[in-house]
Amino acid sequence: MTGEKQPRLFYGYIIVVAAFLVMGLTWGSFYTFGVFFDSFLTEFGWTRAATSGAFSVAAIFVGAGSIITGRFTDRLGPRKVLMVCVASLALGLILVSQVRALWHLYFFYSLVGIGLSGAFVPMVSTIARWFVKNRGMMTGIAVSGLGVGTLVLPLLATWLISAFGWRNAYIVIGVLILVVLMTAAQFLRRDPAEMGLVPYGQNDIGVMPVSLADGFTLQEAIGTRQFWMLSAMYLFYCLSIGAVIAHIVLHGIGLGTSPAKAALILSFTGAASTAGRIILGSAGDRLGYKRTLAIALGLQSASMFWLLPSKELWMLYLFGTAFGFSYGGIAALFSPFVAEQFGLNAHGIILGVFMISSQIGEAISPIITGHIFDIMGSYLLAFLIWAILATAALVLLLMTRRPTKKSI
Repeated sequence: MTGEKQPRLFYGYIIVVAAFLVMGLTWGSFYTFGVFFDSFLTEFGWTRAATSGAFSVAAIFVGAGSIITGRFTDRLGPRKVLMVCVASLALGLILVSQVRALWHLYFFYSLVGIGLSGAFVPMVSTIARWFVKNRGMMTGIAVSGLGVGTLVLPLLATWLISAFGWRNAYIVIGVLILVVLMTAAQFLRRDPAEMGLVPYGQNDIGVMPVSLADGFTLQEAIGTRQFWMLSAMYLFYCLSIGAVIAHIVLHGIGLGTSPAKAALILSFTGAASTAGRIILGSAGDRLGYKRTLAIALGLQSASMFWLLPSKELWMLYLFGTAFGFSYGGIAALFSPFVAEQFGLNAHGIILGVFMISSQIGEAISPIITGHIFDIMGSYLLAFLIWAILATAALVLLLMTRRPTKKSI
């Protein structure tokens, strides 16, 4: 970094740390749903498909809300957006402790979904504005918080449930999120210009910055063929994520594994995703974001096919490791890839629209997966479908080319 305006400690690193905490606590709390799943079935006797619907409702609200939070992040910055969303997330989790009927669970998880919409898009879009050089690495470090959260929060939830019951466990997690993330929000800033700085690496020789002025507007991006191909790619990629996060613990239990050991599958997934976000995010800076995304999508497809014959616990742990590494890398790479394809002019809102595709995937796949199990008594057909569509996501990525405004 050679810019004279940069202090010895670049403030963008503080943004990354705050984003790390946001990712970890928000998405980590969401991905504890699989740990609480068995408590809902035991106490209320709901079907797996019906119970999965709460996870799906939240995912829908994440997708729809990400358009709004992306737009407001472009205009107002992430701090105010995050504060509103953290309040909704914490309230939703605390209210789940009072569930007495299925519609209660759906309604409270809609608040959780609204809260989650303030996490991913505002954080990665903000980091894209703070970093030109090492954008993939910094995004990877920030979203690795999601992996750490997926590692730690399911274990915390498992312990809280065993010690205090599932209702009190929700209260503790909700209060934790409220206190920590309201504090973290105070350190966020929209872009370096607010502090008289320039993005990291903007003045380095050989670094080609993504221009705010030359980027696509949302309307221009939607007018390209590439936008819709990438939307389909993101949808197919996220189908398996929703299914795995919501059902892999129950799948492990169904194969004869204890609940505690089955919950470790999610922990392996979270730990590996942390490594994937940092390693593949950094690799994207060197190898190119598209090429590295292709590697990650290929690994995701292979891991889903590996899951089909997996019966032993070590095989499930290996699946969780490979799957987590791949989806963690994709989560780190997609934001800088979108910046590379469409610029930063409307990066938040464009990324928010892409999130609709991802959350549709995470919304419908748990319900479909649960419905297939309710009918067939097995997850194998559902996992096969998601494996095939994960392969289709790789094919779509390989077919895309960088859009130009002339192609509109």
